[in-house]
Amino acid sequence: MARIILTTESGADLPKSLAKKHNIHVVPMHVIMDGKDYLDGHLPVADIFDFYNRTKKIPSTAATNTHEYQEFFKTIRAEFPDSVIVHVGYTSKASVSYQNALTAAEDVKDIYLLDALNVTGGLTAVVMYAAALLEEDPDIDPVRLVEMIEGKVPKSRLAFLPGSLDFLRAGGRVSNMAYLGGALLKIKPCIELVEGKLMSTRKYRGKMEKVAESLFHDYLQQYNIDRQQIYFIYSIGLSVTIKQRIDEIAMKQGFENSMWIEAGAMISTHSGPGGFGIAGLEV
Repeated sequence: MARIILTTESGADLPKSLAKKHNIHVVPMHVIMDGKDYLDGHLPVADIFDFYNRTKKIPSTAATNTHEYQEFFKTIRAEFPDSVIVHVGYTSKASVSYQNALTAAEDVKDIYLLDALNVTGGLTAVVMYAAALLEEDPDIDPVRLVEMIEGKVPKSRLAFLPGSLDFLRAGGRVSNMAYLGGALLKIKPCIELVEGKLMSTRKYRGKMEKVAESLFHDYLQQYNIDRQQIYFIYSIGLSVTIKQRIDEIAMKQGFENSMWIEAGAMISTHSGPGGFGIAGLEV
């Protein structure tokens, strides 16, 4: 059987340790700051926040372009000539990256592309589900693998509390920003993926210490998340105390494994410092 190679974008915030362990290839997206184009993963997130503090502007972000995908797939095929590539992509509802991947793959043999309809930890959850299937059965038929991944896409649940409404508003990626309002009231919106679109689904009020716990409890009440694995996403600035408390709750709720994922430059540009999120797969 041909070797299956999993690929995804940097917007998954997939930890490098997991990418290396499972031979998952990650193509970088772009962050444009102060007139310079940086590859996501090559720009320290702290630089983005420093830039905002100096200028009150946020960087813009851009998708991986078609040429970059062509080179990305070509490099993988050169290293693994008989491989089958399975690409699990960043939601097509918030970026043209997936469409660019489709275009780049038109002349590539033995490649499958899936729209995960999710971002950051929600995308990582789908990618890691695929990796687990491959680890369990390295000789799995690629078509069967793709079918199983597609079946999990609607069950990947991401909920995120941005650290700054200023970043979220300026980013312009949330479809119902008018719903937010009330920044002066210290309202924290919960951002979720609804059919692949970033939407504000409910509001919380108060300090992140309280709000993070409330979000976690509401998330578990709303979704029947597989207790085998849960992911927590944070952007620089989230306190250690909050992380410790969330870990305690996860343990009490019976989660066998939990992992903290640091939001990269692509996601942090829209969420701001001190953000907190949760991602997992429904059973």
